[in-house]
Amino acid sequence: MWYISTRGLAPRVDFEGALFSGYAPDGGLYVPEELPQLDGETLRQWRSLSYPSLVKELCSLFIGPELIPRDDLNGLIDRAFSRFCHEDVVHLCRLVQGLNVLELWHGVTRAFKDLSLSCTAQFLQYFLEKREKHITVVVGTSGDTGSAAIESVLEAKNVDIIVLLPKGRCSRIQELQMTTVLRENVHVFEVEGNSDQLDVPIKAVFADLPFVEKHNLMSLNSVNWSRVLVQMAHYFFAYFRCAPSLDGCPLPTVEVVVPTGAAGNLAAGCIAQKMGLPIRLVAVVNHNDIIHRAIQQGDFSLSEAVRPSLASAMDIQMPYNMERIFWLLSGSNSQVTRALMEQFERTQSVQLPKELHGKLSEAVTSQSVSDEAIARAMGRCWEENRYLLCPPSAVAVSYHYQQMDGQQPSTPRCCLAPASAAKFPEAVLAAGLTPETPEDILALEHKETRCTSMQREDDWTLMLRDTVEHLSQRWRGGSPNASA
Repeated sequence: MWYISTRGLAPRVDFEGALFSGYAPDGGLYVPEELPQLDGETLRQWRSLSYPSLVKELCSLFIGPELIPRDDLNGLIDRAFSRFCHEDVVHLCRLVQGLNVLELWHGVTRAFKDLSLSCTAQFLQYFLEKREKHITVVVGTSGDTGSAAIESVLEAKNVDIIVLLPKGRCSRIQELQMTTVLRENVHVFEVEGNSDQLDVPIKAVFADLPFVEKHNLMSLNSVNWSRVLVQMAHYFFAYFRCAPSLDGCPLPTVEVVVPTGAAGNLAAGCIAQKMGLPIRLVAVVNHNDIIHRAIQQGDFSLSEAVRPSLASAMDIQMPYNMERIFWLLSGSNSQVTRALMEQFERTQSVQLPKELHGKLSEAVTSQSVSDEAIARAMGRCWEENRYLLCPPSAVAVSYHYQQMDGQQPSTPRCCLAPASAAKFPEAVLAAGLTPETPEDILALEHKETRCTSMQREDDWTLMLRDTVEHLSQRWRGGSPNASA
């Protein structure tokens, strides 16, 4: 299995090459050169598999045994999920009114990012131990990615991680899950800006290819193909748990409702769909609605500003994984994708070509959900089920309630739940409900914190480069445990 850039101007790489990269050298994202096709018989055979077994089957299709032999791959995935607190790793909760909620948040940081990042970190460690190499991971976060990335590499001897978080724009708990980690390989920066703005210095650093190569830089954001690969398993698991029967032909369709910001999870769903999984995708966003406008009107353009919302982890206007979706739906046309993305980078505004927009609106439907609707969905779900939703999950459930109340013809539907409500007590209170906060989360308030401020007047790119160079020098100097 080879990987190519969505923009078509970079050499192809194997899984290891894609794993250790951020952006491809031409500014694109890595995608599989060919997608395996799954027939009905394979899907029927997979129906009874556990979530970890589905991850193993999918990963074996995209990671050659010459890179990671199958027994080693199985062991890495088992280790990745060993710290999850639910025996099934992922759990489908069946509630009243036909509401199916797929809980993706039973990992250490109580967010769906734990699923893909725990596996990705195991793959990294596997190759690093063989190569005796040190890397520096750079991550931008709007809330959950940072803490999940930190947890995933915490014990790694040859990995430093730099995390940029947007000051005052994460929940208090999300922030504390990052700033209370005082390990010497963890370096957290608090940026006076939003999550799109903090992506700018990260992309600038990754654009300097000699610098990236010299310092072994990589990204664990969902620009990384490994993240998207593992997330494909959500859709197969949701399908098998919600489809009424796989005995007939054609196989039944299941609608999967995807709350999304940077579109990594959505890209994974589009790829699963292209591989033959009979799902209908619904992308749901908050009032930062660039994905919704792209699907509905072909309008892929920035609004004037990112608007803070109850679902703060989705407060994103530059959903970089849409590039993978454009490539996929344009028939793997790197020329079209490159022209679109280069225009978007120049002008922050693109009208999708008519044919591509038609393919996009065929593959995915969408809805934008207001803060008021988020709070209503949280309240209604509690009233009907005594079940607390996090705000991004409520974005998905709001769509479900609208369909039920409108008495739309009912296809089996599954709402992805990306995080536990325990991480968002402020939003739970705003919805007029009582937070349920576990002891380990309450304990965060009493821990020492550490982070470095990136103020508006600072040169963020320079600060990031200086930190990377310092970590590299420290490692090469033979004192990986010295204080930064």
